[in-house]
Amino acid sequence: MGFFDSVKSKVTKAVDSSGDKIGDGLDKAADLVDDKTGGKHSDQIDKGADKAKDVLDGLDGKNDDIR
Repeated sequence: MGFFDSVKSKVTKAVDSSGDKIGDGLDKAADLVDDKTGGKHSDQIDKGADKAKDVLDGLDGKNDDIR
């Protein structure tokens, strides 16, 4: 098992066990960035946060861990 496989395995386990907390953290980070940019890029920030959630949630082949 290579380095990236090891990292992917660990991230997948973290998402499986704490997906809701990770999703909340991504939402809070997006809100912070949105506040710092004065709301000028709200759509792009929301799309980026949603894409990050989708990618993390899809690591195990199922979209069931992050809301």
